Amino acid sequence: MQLFSRIPSAAGQALFLPFLALTVGLASCQSNPPQSNTGTGTASPGATVSLSGAGATFPAPLYQRWFADYNKLHPNVQVSYQSVGSGAGVQQFVGGTVDFGASDVGMKPDEVAKVSRGALLLPMTAGGIVAAYNLPDVKDLKLSRENLTAIFQGKITKWNDPKLAKDNAGVTLPDLPIAVIYRSDGSGTTATFTKHLSAISPDWKNGPGNGKSIQWPVGTGAKGNEGVTAQIQQTPGAIGYIEYGYAKENNVTFASLENKAGKFVTYTPESAAAALAKIQLPESLMAFDPDPEGEGSYPIVTYTWVLAYKTYDNPEKAKSLKEVLKWSLTDGQKLSPDLGYVPLPAEVVTKVTAAVDTISP
Repeated sequence: MQLFSRIPSAAGQALFLPFLALTVGLASCQSNPPQSNTGTGTASPGATVSLSGAGATFPAPLYQRWFADYNKLHPNVQVSYQSVGSGAGVQQFVGGTVDFGASDVGMKPDEVAKVSRGALLLPMTAGGIVAAYNLPDVKDLKLSRENLTAIFQGKITKWNDPKLAKDNAGVTLPDLPIAVIYRSDGSGTTATFTKHLSAISPDWKNGPGNGKSIQWPVGTGAKGNEGVTAQIQQTPGAIGYIEYGYAKENNVTFASLENKAGKFVTYTPESAAAALAKIQLPESLMAFDPDPEGEGSYPIVTYTWVLAYKTYDNPEKAKSLKEVLKWSLTDGQKLSPDLGYVPLPAEVVTKVTAAVDTISP
């Protein structure tokens, strides 16, 4: 199977490297950008401004599309984004080596306290994490809460285990070992997934627990959502957790998961939006629900945050970043569904825009 450009191929045909900054002025994306409410398609007045960011792989395909399209409207504003994982993104932001960071879990209070210029945590999009697997003859796999946890604990090791067969009546499950694939780098995707496992399983909570990096009981590590996706595709019997957009763009099959209401729910924009509606953002704009209520709610959804400084030494950078973020919160949201993300609710856009307005030189 030929891999989507964001996935590093074992055959060396990769068009995307997760540690290579994508300079949008040179971006190869040929699709036409949406018409902007704020841009005319011509260069904004002023000198060329370059902005650099790094962080989560979860929203990377959308961010790169946003920055490429914004550059087409405003050629003097170039934004590069390194898809290095939430952990590395927070580190670089705290260290002041980038103009903005990105994280699927925001920042901890002690991390924010280290940022002398102040930190704004801005939810920019949302999405879901799916349990993707490689069983070509199994198109509709159901995983209960108990079985999902048991697989990643190494307690269920064969696909034809009677516990899995019970939830998948009428489906012929192969006599094949289960190969668990997990993130080897510090990852907000990992933090979100393990928060869910901790919420549904006291055994998991008291064992591996949750975090951007944990000690996995079983499996093989891979770097980034792109690396995990590639490893799943290349390994018969594999299962791993990835952001839905990566599964969508690479035609990777994923399971229906049992939610808090006891219903097996497949990830769709509607089931993700139903879960997202249960999350109320406080003034800090940081909130999670690792096990949302609702019969139609998909059980693993999250916002993902851009990390911006409250003050910038360079007035042009401050002004340009504000304009890029505001465009992303309006016209940019129209691109979200095509890439597998959930557009922000209108009330969230209003709150985040107000926070962006507080950025100052």
